[in-house]
Amino acid sequence: MGTAGVVPQHARPVTFWQSTNGKKVVMAVTGAMMFAFVIGHMLGNLQIFEGPGTMGNPARIDVYGHFLHSLGELLWIFRGTMLLAIVLHITATVQLALRSMAARPVGYSRQQAINSSYASRTMYWSGPIILAFIIFHLLQFTAGVLHPHATFVEGHVYANLVSGFQVWWVSAWYIFAMCLLGLHLSHGIWSMFQSVGLAHPRHTPLLRNAARAIAILIVLGYISIPISVLLGFVK
Repeated sequence: MGTAGVVPQHARPVTFWQSTNGKKVVMAVTGAMMFAFVIGHMLGNLQIFEGPGTMGNPARIDVYGHFLHSLGELLWIFRGTMLLAIVLHITATVQLALRSMAARPVGYSRQQAINSSYASRTMYWSGPIILAFIIFHLLQFTAGVLHPHATFVEGHVYANLVSGFQVWWVSAWYIFAMCLLGLHLSHGIWSMFQSVGLAHPRHTPLLRNAARAIAILIVLGYISIPISVLLGFVK
């Protein structure tokens, strides 16, 4: 009798994380979490345009910051959850990319580069750069332990942002990271459309343009703050 179809006794079942579909699910869930956070964080930061406030009427963004800090341990649990989501997202993305490269014939490499978008091809190396930026950003504006050539006063969100972004290379680093985030979002939002079944050859151009438009609006919202500080509009 032949041995075809016999599963070796030592073979172990593939876990959810080890499977390709499992990694794609992790990417989708963590991507949706981060997209929601990006929108909420941007709306919170844009309150800086409400002005610096007065002695008896603190800046709107300072009030927002005090509210977040009043959450106590819940805020740190949320931050830890989001950092874990980012790490899982990047890990799953890189591992899927390595699997794809290992399974793809060399002869198709040029065709793949032609058919894929620039945003999708930058997903693998821009993710770790964005993670490094997030760590720097937290150390500067949240923990206050890293604020080169700037001042940091606990609870004074408006003043800390203005002081931090007045340093040109900090603003440049922030703008660069947000542009990479925009590339990520452009591809990620398009992938989200596909995941929920909206992708169709007839609708593809519209959905791709919608993904790009959403990503561009988010990037403009974020970088408007350091640009406004550098130009003296926010001071």
